[in-house]
Amino acid sequence: MAETKRHRIFSMAFGKVYPAYVAKAAKKGRTQAEVDEIIRWQTGYTQSQLEAQIAAGADLETFFAGAPKPNPARALITGVVCGVRVEEVEDPLMREIRYLDKLVDELAKGKAMAKILRG
Repeated sequence: MAETKRHRIFSMAFGKVYPAYVAKAAKKGRTQAEVDEIIRWQTGYTQSQLEAQIAAGADLETFFAGAPKPNPARALITGVVCGVRVEEVEDPLMREIRYLDKLVDELAKGKAMAKILRG
């Protein structure tokens, strides 16, 4: 069955999701700077560009579509998030969102940044 309905998360403001990522990391003793580093690694945004996207209220679709230099190594991200294997997500935008979810999960689980960033 063809998926014609857009997922409602696509139109959610990145600035609404971002604090949840930071809070999840902080609960496990990780920092906002580490979350930012992960986002910059995945998208190619600079810190100021990232902050501008949040301030502008960019939705997730706009945020990922505007990513200046998506990291090719993000294709190495595998595993399960919310019961779904990230490498099997067909919609490219949903895959980007799941990649970020997975990276923040790894951060919260105490993984070393070098491993999270597929170094």
